[in-house]
Amino acid sequence: MVWLLLLHMAALLIWAAALLYLPILVGAHPNTPPDIDQQPRPYSSVGRFLFTRIATPAALIAIIAGTVVFLLNRTVDPWLIIKLTLVTALVVAHVLSGALVLRAEQPEKRGHIRVVSLILLSVLCLLMTAIVWVVLAKPMVVWPL
Repeated sequence: MVWLLLLHMAALLIWAAALLYLPILVGAHPNTPPDIDQQPRPYSSVGRFLFTRIATPAALIAIIAGTVVFLLNRTVDPWLIIKLTLVTALVVAHVLSGALVLRAEQPEKRGHIRVVSLILLSVLCLLMTAIVWVVLAKPMVVWPL
């Protein structure tokens, strides 16, 4: 049980770090097109590697390990439902990060990429802060009937 929780937290740290770095990486890329002599290689960006090889596997491991911990503990507290809702929003932000990487790889669609990266980074920071707060505070929520 403790090993699963440790695996869950380690995967969460890797997932969060990759998701926070991705918009910074994409937004910091220069908007200038490559030289004429230099042929761009499709699907060779660092952002794509970070998203497909690090962030997505870490997300899957974190979600699977968290689900197993949830099932073994049989916890059905209201704070957990709030946390799972926030994690669902984080998964949506993860998908949007992938869309940002795809958009950054197409030079004709790079307009406003820095603004989109900044907005995505802000949303990620808010979601991660909210998740950590809910997990640590475990607020008492009374559902109206």
